[in-house]
Amino acid sequence: MKKTGLTVLSVFFLFLMWVIAGVIVDNPLLLPRFEDVMAAFFRIFVDLDSLSVILHTMLRLLLGLLIASVIGFLLGVIAGFKKNFATFFNPVVTVLRTIPVISITVILLIICGFKITPYVITFMMIFPLIYQGTYGAIIGIEPELIDVYRLEDNNFFTGLFHCYLPLISRDIRTSLLQSLGLGIKVLVMAEYLAQTRDSIGNQLYLAKVNLNYDEVFAWTLLLILMALLFEQLIHHYKPIVEKIKKPSK
Repeated sequence: MKKTGLTVLSVFFLFLMWVIAGVIVDNPLLLPRFEDVMAAFFRIFVDLDSLSVILHTMLRLLLGLLIASVIGFLLGVIAGFKKNFATFFNPVVTVLRTIPVISITVILLIICGFKITPYVITFMMIFPLIYQGTYGAIIGIEPELIDVYRLEDNNFFTGLFHCYLPLISRDIRTSLLQSLGLGIKVLVMAEYLAQTRDSIGNQLYLAKVNLNYDEVFAWTLLLILMALLFEQLIHHYKPIVEKIKKPSK
């Protein structure tokens, strides 16, 4: 209850700062008023075209997240068990993590075109997080726990599902949370640069060009709420690996 109260107080403080700043600036082109942004925000949900835009962006995000999670998890597991593979593959992941997002986006726009770039850039930014989260979790498991399980059952696949996955599920969930936040930012930026049709990034571009800054703030607020919603879903989701019972002898 105390935590909830502090959260509400923090949100109210941000709202109050916005209202005060709007009164001081008194220029909708620099800082739209709160009531104008809220009106634009609710217009999004009564416009079928805007709802289609939201759906398309969410599908791009979920598709990129799904592909990056599957490949990142599988390669992370391999790296966790095969040190030579980890040594070989780690420089690739390091390059993906350190390369500037704007640089790789421009390069991909030239190579892949405007339609595919948002998918590719989302995958490239999310994949290293999932891979390193999985790899780091596996090599961080205490050897004593593995030795105890091997004394009872030395089968690799049962060990993976009933020993390794429950132990690394928390780290994977953390990686997913980080991936969602980063994925939304990167995807919308790629959509903005590529002016992808039926995308939130394109709506931000059109709102900026037409000087509709209340719509820019409204779409930004929507993106923040989407990120928070995804985080809450993952926080309250009990991973399936925690439900798998240890096989009986």
